[in-house]
Amino acid sequence: MVNDIDATLTALADPTRRRIVELLRQRPQRAGELVAAFEVSAPAISRHLRVLRRSGLVVEHGLENDARVRVYQLRHEPFIGLQAWLDQVQAFWTDQLGAFKEHAERMNKGTAQ
Repeated sequence: MVNDIDATLTALADPTRRRIVELLRQRPQRAGELVAAFEVSAPAISRHLRVLRRSGLVVEHGLENDARVRVYQLRHEPFIGLQAWLDQVQAFWTDQLGAFKEHAERMNKGTAQ
């Protein structure tokens, strides 16, 4: 699971790839539509899409009537894994803050007497 999260975080570290993910949240899109949304070359977007595919965040499909057209869409599973990891991190900090609050309240009661 850690390797999957590493791949997800590595892929999402780039702002262009995060923007591609945002666009794909709206709906699956053709490669040409994604290229049109950026002020970079088609090969550059292709490289970003390759990273997203390799990380498992995105899957590509061809159209039945035109094999040259590639449609990209998000995969749900990597985001579930990332959310589970983030929930664990948040639970850790919630526990830490709860313990600190209890300690501060005990210390406050000790000085109030």
